[in-house]
Amino acid sequence: MLIVAVDTSGKKGSVALCRGDGEKFEVLELTSLEGRTYSAQLMPRIAQLLAGHELSKTDVDGFAVVSGPGSFTGLRVGLATAKGLCEVLQKPLATVSMLEAIALTYGQPDQAVTVALDAGRGEVYVGDYLVAAGRASVVREYIPKLETFAAEAAAGCDVVLTPDVKVADCLQAANAQVKLVPTIQADEIGWIGIRKLLAGEQDDPATVDVNYIRRSDAELFSKTKH
Repeated sequence: MLIVAVDTSGKKGSVALCRGDGEKFEVLELTSLEGRTYSAQLMPRIAQLLAGHELSKTDVDGFAVVSGPGSFTGLRVGLATAKGLCEVLQKPLATVSMLEAIALTYGQPDQAVTVALDAGRGEVYVGDYLVAAGRASVVREYIPKLETFAAEAAAGCDVVLTPDVKVADCLQAANAQVKLVPTIQADEIGWIGIRKLLAGEQDDPATVDVNYIRRSDAELFSKTKH
């Protein structure tokens, strides 16, 4: 299965062209995207990846995209692009939470895993998962204040996984158990996406939406006016 994987959730993004069958996995190419210009870069970069390997868009068997949490604008650009390509080409779509991806990539099988990402504004995106049989089943996803979460984590015994130095430092200062892990890129998203698509875990391009966890400021301010 040949897929294009997209991550536009953070300040820097990436696109990967991947091939796999559930057991074997190959990254044909991974390329980075600069933040704040995703809308201008994404489609041309996908076209370049395919052309560089003498492939056309019809050769692609599916798409995988990070659906959240992260940058409101970035996530919308990535998901809208993937949804549009899937609808036009009639290809399947797999969405992947970045929290889920970290849990699957760095968590231990048959264990509960907690993942934290910097959400800005003194907050963190937190995901609790159960990892088993190559899947990460979500227990809950929420957004606490970083200091509050650090205190709660210190009182627990589970190790928190995070790619963010700021989050790791705060957790360590609170004497919580934390493991700083490498940042996930689109190639890892591709591997997870292939396994999802082969297992029949597809998202409907017409209805799937971004998983912000937290509502945007526009939505919050709109609510307060009524």
